[in-house]
Amino acid sequence: MPDNLFPDDAAQTERTRETILRYHLSWKHRDLDAVMALYHPEIEYNDFYQQRCMRLGELREYVENNLPRRPGELLEHVDRIRIDGHTAFIQYCTSLQGGEGLVSFRTGEAITVRDGLIWRINEYATLVHEVRGTGEAASSRPAISRLGLSTRQLGQLAQDLQDYFQRSQPFLDPELDLQQVAVATGYSRNQISHLLNQVLGESFYRYVNRARLQYLLDGLQAGSDLKRIDELAFAAGFNSLSAFYSCFKRHTGLSPTAYLKQISSRARTQDSD
Repeated sequence: MPDNLFPDDAAQTERTRETILRYHLSWKHRDLDAVMALYHPEIEYNDFYQQRCMRLGELREYVENNLPRRPGELLEHVDRIRIDGHTAFIQYCTSLQGGEGLVSFRTGEAITVRDGLIWRINEYATLVHEVRGTGEAASSRPAISRLGLSTRQLGQLAQDLQDYFQRSQPFLDPELDLQQVAVATGYSRNQISHLLNQVLGESFYRYVNRARLQYLLDGLQAGSDLKRIDELAFAAGFNSLSAFYSCFKRHTGLSPTAYLKQISSRARTQDSD
C-alpha cells in the first residue's frame, strides 16, 4: 500500500469521524440510498461470519436485508466508537431470544475510510452464551455460517420465530414440524435449524416444547389438580405425558405435583396477607 494513500495529518481522524457518523445515522434512519452513497467504488466488505467478501455490486441487497426493520431499532454498542486516523473500530451486541440463557453475538467492525467514503469493512462475530440468572459468560467462540444470514439477520430470524409462535401458537398442533414453521415464516429449514442448534443450543422439538410449557404455565391457577394439568398438557400440544413431564422438570426444576403445591401455598400466603 503506498505511503501516501491516506493523508497523514491531525485532521484525518476528524474527517473519519464525520464519515462514520453519517454512515451510522444512515443505518439508524433505514436510508438505503444514503448508506450506499457512502461506499467507495472499490469497497470491500469482509463478513467473516458468512465467510464472504462483497464488492459494491453485491452490497445493496446485503444492506437492504440488514437494515433495522422498525423505527428506533438500534444495535447495542458495548464500547465507544474508536477512531484512529483513517480507521474506526466499533463493537456492538446482537441479542437473540430463546435457548437456555441469554445468547448474543458480540460483533466488531474495523472500517477504513478513503476519500471521505467507506473503503474497507472487516466484520467479526463471537457467539456468547450467558448462564441464566448470573449474567456471566458460560462460553464464547468464533461464529461462522455459510447459510447466507448475517448476525443481524439471525437476530431478525430469532425475533420472527418468537413473534410467529406468540401470534399464531402453532405449537398447539401436536404434529407440528420444522417444514411447517419454515413455510409459515419464509425462512429455510436449514436457516431455522442453524439458529436453533448452532446458536441457541437447542433442538427444534425442545424449542417447541418450551413454548408449549410456557403456554400451560400461563394457564395454571392455584387449586389446579394433577388430573387437570395432564389434560392441559395435551391441550398445549404435548403428544405424550413422558415428554411433558421431562420438559416440565427441565425448565421448572420441579415435578408437576411439587409445582402445584408451590403455587397453592403461595396463593394461600397472599390470601392471608
